[in-house]
Parts: sequence; structure tokens; C-alpha cells
Amino acid sequence: MASETPFSAVTRIMLDQWIATSADSAIEPEVVFGPVLDQLSIKMRLTVFQLNGDDPLQWEMKAIRQSGFTSRALNINKLFADCRIGDFKDRRYMEEAVIPRLQEVVRTQQPRMELVKTKLMGLSLGYDRILLPQKNISGSQWIISSSYARFLLTRPRHEANLDVEDEAITQLLIEGSTAKEIATTLGFSHRTVEHRLSRMKERMGARNTVHLVAMLMATHLERSAD
Repeated sequence: MASETPFSAVTRIMLDQWIATSADSAIEPEVVFGPVLDQLSIKMRLTVFQLNGDDPLQWEMKAIRQSGFTSRALNINKLFADCRIGDFKDRRYMEEAVIPRLQEVVRTQQPRMELVKTKLMGLSLGYDRILLPQKNISGSQWIISSSYARFLLTRPRHEANLDVEDEAITQLLIEGSTAKEIATTLGFSHRTVEHRLSRMKERMGARNTVHLVAMLMATHLERSAD
């Protein structure tokens, strides 16, 4: 069985394609994303935003490759069906996690790569993302967005006590990751992860990390049974 192409390799290919384009000869997005379509894994998705005018709420997003990353709590592919940004079901998500970044790459006509940690329909969501705007002396007419899903977590029973980062750490702990591995995955320092773990232990009354994991697993099992 062929090994999965890492997201870093996918972004490198698209970046190379993008670098080779010129603002004096604007091209279609397929030139940039075409070479990677067969290399996208089940946790990757690829979308093209068509920029219709200056109002980002009128910009249209079209799914080129849907993600196979699924959750019983949320149908990601249905939510991200082709539509105008202004018609997207979770306006807050668009206004906080998407529109400002799209506007930035349009203004600079430069790529942006980042780890996004946000809320979507009330659920904690984390993913790597690259944005590639069209080089065009008349202004970008499209932006390619490709992402790699890291986590999608259901609401905790005491949502006010856990932020997105704590929920991500919780999920990775339950999956067996060490504090060092969690730090690498989420882009934190090892000290930050240890501090957050200590805070969660104190909050939940856990004696140690093993006890904390057991308590977190019990909480997740209770949620699944609800």
C-alpha cells in the first residue's frame, strides 16, 4: 500500500507551482492545484474562493476535493458545500477564522500558512491551512485554500472551563500522545503543555496525568452515551 503524502509535501508542490506564476499573466487556479489532486489524503480538503467584488460576504467558495475526515457531531462536507461566504451557516466562524485571512492574502498577494484553532458550530476545530492568492496586477480573482484536519471535538460538559487548546490537549492525551508530542502537534512549547496539564489536574482534582486521562476518558464516554 502506498504511503500517504504529507501535507507539507502537498503545500510544497503547490507553492512551487504558485511561485512559477506571474502577475503579468494571470492563470487559473487549476494550474496551481492540479498536480496535487491525486495526492490529497483523507484528512485534506481543497477549496477555491472566487472573489466577486470587494465584499467578502459575496465571495463564493467551491469545494474541489472534499475531506474524508468525519465526525458524528458534524457533517463537515455538507457544511462546506459550495456557497457564498455570506450564506455559510456559521457566520462567526467565517468572520473570525476565514475572512480576515482571505483579505490579508488578497492585499499582499502572498501565501499564508498557519495552524488554525477555532470554533465551528460550537465545536472545537483544529487544522493546518495554506492560502494561495492569484498573482494578478489587476487584483486577485481567486484564492486556493487547502487544509489538513487535526481535531474536531464535541462540547465539554463545562465548556466555560476548557478553551480550544485545552480540548485539543485533552483529545491528544486520550489518544496516547505524550506532552512532548502534544507540544509538537499543536505548535506549543513543552512548558506550555505541562502548565495546561497542571491546570487541568487541579481543576478536575486529578492526582497525576494517568488519573487525569482516566477522568477525561470517563467524561468522553459519558458524552457518547448522552
